[in-house]
Amino acid sequence: MDYCISDIHGYYDLFCRLLDKIKFGGEDRLYVLGDIIDKGPNSIRLAKLLFSMPNIYCIAGNHEYDFLKYYRSMMRRTEDYDWILDRLRNYFADGYLLDWETVDQFDFLPFYAETDDFIGVHAGIPVENGKILPVSQVTCEQLVYDRSFKDRDVLPQNGKCVLFGHTPVRYLTGRDEILRYQRKDAAQGSMDIADYCKIHLDTGVALSGVLGCLSINDCQCFYVRER
Repeated sequence: MDYCISDIHGYYDLFCRLLDKIKFGGEDRLYVLGDIIDKGPNSIRLAKLLFSMPNIYCIAGNHEYDFLKYYRSMMRRTEDYDWILDRLRNYFADGYLLDWETVDQFDFLPFYAETDDFIGVHAGIPVENGKILPVSQVTCEQLVYDRSFKDRDVLPQNGKCVLFGHTPVRYLTGRDEILRYQRKDAAQGSMDIADYCKIHLDTGVALSGVLGCLSINDCQCFYVRER
């Protein structure tokens, strides 16, 4: 099975519970659409877990992008790498776990994921005349910061389903649940991802205590909640 999630934000324990709930195994794949870090208590512990698993594919969100801007600004100021790593460790609640290998893994994160079934971005893709632009032509800033793609009236009908996070769904619906937007003329309640133009994944874990993920194969949603 293939799954997708966004905006885990350092909630390591909840994420592990979610993996247990979906019985995630070696034959499965998980796509993580950015914002691994910040807000929660275990950003680096979570990142190390994600980066260590060959069947988990991560992209950068705005929080990773901002961290990398901070890192690169220090690299321009000094060649004292011990000093830089010390400052980077202070960036996180569990920063003592940070090492240069993990910094490099953040640095090489792509800005989108694309499969035969979907395009995954953190925030959004530009839409012109009701059609999404080719993701390969979009700037990284657009992919991690966009706030307009989430709007209810942005319903691109061309191309693959776009999966995204960035803005908690509760700001649109008042609910902490994954939001699916069906295409015109699609069967109501379809479990085929091709029948959706976009799916909004951010359950706002730092606000709600709810972490959710989507099964790509049948569009089922799975949730865990803080006890």
